[in-house]
Amino acid sequence: MKRRLNLTIEEGLLKSMKLHAEKQHTSVSDLVENYFKKVVKPIKKESFMDMVEKLGPHDIDPKADLKEMYYQDKMHGH
Repeated sequence: MKRRLNLTIEEGLLKSMKLHAEKQHTSVSDLVENYFKKVVKPIKKESFMDMVEKLGPHDIDPKADLKEMYYQDKMHGH
């Protein structure tokens, strides 16, 4: 169900938005509604595993001492 909403907008901006809406083959109401939908849409939080999967393949030996590798790297200024 749609409801009417009255907005007060600077006249020049409204004229610009009407032209923009016309070029996009839509209405100012649809532009405002779509903007509102984006604003209230919940942000999907990535899980830790999603982030790890984005890292892709690696060439680290699974038996390597990661803590030792970290400190060696720190000592050599990397």
